[in-house]
Amino acid sequence: MNPAILHPDVQQFISDNLNTNISKLLFKGSPFKSVSVQELATQIVSKKKCEKKLPIWFETKNIYYPAKVNIEQTSSEVTAKYKSSIITGDSVIDITGGFGVDAYYFAKKTSEVIHCELDANLSTIVNNNYQQLKIDEIQLISGDGIDYLKNASEKYDWIYIDPSRRDSVDKKVFLLKDCLPNVPENLTLFFSKSNNILIKNSPILDISKTIDELDFVKEIHVVAVANEVKELLFVLEKYYKESIQIKTINYSRNTIQIFDFQYIKNNISEYSEPKKYVYEPNAAILKSGGFHEISLQLNLEKLHPHSHLYTSDNLIEFPGRTFLVENSCQYNKKEIKKYLKENKANITTRNFPETVAQIRKKIKIKDGGSQYLFFTTLKNERLKVLVCSQVF
Repeated sequence: MNPAILHPDVQQFISDNLNTNISKLLFKGSPFKSVSVQELATQIVSKKKCEKKLPIWFETKNIYYPAKVNIEQTSSEVTAKYKSSIITGDSVIDITGGFGVDAYYFAKKTSEVIHCELDANLSTIVNNNYQQLKIDEIQLISGDGIDYLKNASEKYDWIYIDPSRRDSVDKKVFLLKDCLPNVPENLTLFFSKSNNILIKNSPILDISKTIDELDFVKEIHVVAVANEVKELLFVLEKYYKESIQIKTINYSRNTIQIFDFQYIKNNISEYSEPKKYVYEPNAAILKSGGFHEISLQLNLEKLHPHSHLYTSDNLIEFPGRTFLVENSCQYNKKEIKKYLKENKANITTRNFPETVAQIRKKIKIKDGGSQYLFFTTLKNERLKVLVCSQVF
């Protein structure tokens, strides 16, 4: 960490150049002797990334920003606040502290928060930022969170872990045991220090395989923002052996969509031809695998086991997008064109043998407009195009 970056003139320069072309900035060089142009570029790029993701940090003076990758890997304020709603009790230890956003929100719920960070420079940066944010309830530990836990005599109400989804040679991994730290390998240690564990996982991890890697899984939270899944959260409770609860939440611009169900592998749905309304689940539900639970809880029928579109004659409130079916036709250019109000439409494929790009090239229509085309497969394996308008 270079303290010169916090000088008022440097901070003003960073703020003034948030929309500057970074390549041109690097070519011009730094106007400050004690701060390199590379350091300035890092601050500008990382701060810009925080404008929507971390508005409290963005709007606070003298925040020191780490490399872009640290900002990309950190929780957003929305998801961190959600995680804090899961935590109860008086103490939580975050053994993979990172940029400190999660610990910041944990501190609003508990009286004791410990933030462990292996990267000493990042730990120093977080310490500076907490001072600017006027947070003094968090104890910062610069070092390995696993080692700290091994040597700690105290027990905690919660242990929070956000494993790195890259291995020791910086390669992306797809199993929890391959992440760093290795959570399955350390479960005995974790449960010797707490009865409750919260694990933040990447959306790319497979839910069923991750359940198989862990013990005492109580809840799984699938968190989406603007219909993009951001986090999979696994809640473990020592000795828990009952059914697993799946909780999905999608923060959209105007609403918060919630759908919960019990994790059951063998549920089945009823199937039907398209009716008056068609429903498309939000991304959190699609990731959760709760395809049959949608049918059962909301009394809807599916179009096909693998299409994940639902239908009904009566309009219901649905955790996703709702469409009125105006017409339907075979996958035929002339047939489709007959139902279009203009030469453009929003195209979605669900269980269809061609991609959106291939379809657009074949039928030659532009993107946009008020109509929505669903290219899908029905229960009798027929390909079908549903011409719709969006209701919600």
